Amino acid sequence: RQLYRDENLAAAHDVIRALSEREDSPLHGEIKLLGVGHGRVAQAPLAQELKRLFATEAFGAGRKGDEFREEAKRFFVNYFRQVSVVFGAAWNGRKYSIRSASALRAFIRVAPEIVQRLDQQHLDRTDFRAIGRVIAPWGRRIGDLRFETDGAWKRSNSTVDQLAKELKLALQYPE
Repeated sequence: RQLYRDENLAAAHDVIRALSEREDSPLHGEIKLLGVGHGRVAQAPLAQELKRLFATEAFGAGRKGDEFREEAKRFFVNYFRQVSVVFGAAWNGRKYSIRSASALRAFIRVAPEIVQRLDQQHLDRTDFRAIGRVIAPWGRRIGDLRFETDGAWKRSNSTVDQLAKELKLALQYPE
């Protein structure tokens, strides 16, 4: 925490460290911390995305935002655990790009909508099952094939913005 003067950046790095180091995280060992490690995803793009996210009003300003920064590690570990369940074949398959930096950044960008829906339903933001119920439409509306490296991923020339937009639309129109 002393390395970063910016509270949002410090919180972002705390979340990334939790995602990379916690045993129950689906991204355990997948993120290269400070450019070192076995992981395939660089820390920097995820840190910048999270920093931007913590600076927005979506996660609550003032005391509410500070509280969420504290529980953000649990939220994101549970969130990505649920993403790995919803897109099980893609997450565990070798021919998919779901664990690429751009896909992970898109999932991070959609996090405010997930939090907003949890708040609307008066549910705990870190509840594993509640997060799963909120993102369940992704499995039906988007599906694993969207992340197939040689399929839809390559054909549509996927960008972070484009995938985030698809994820948001699937939440708005679940069926």
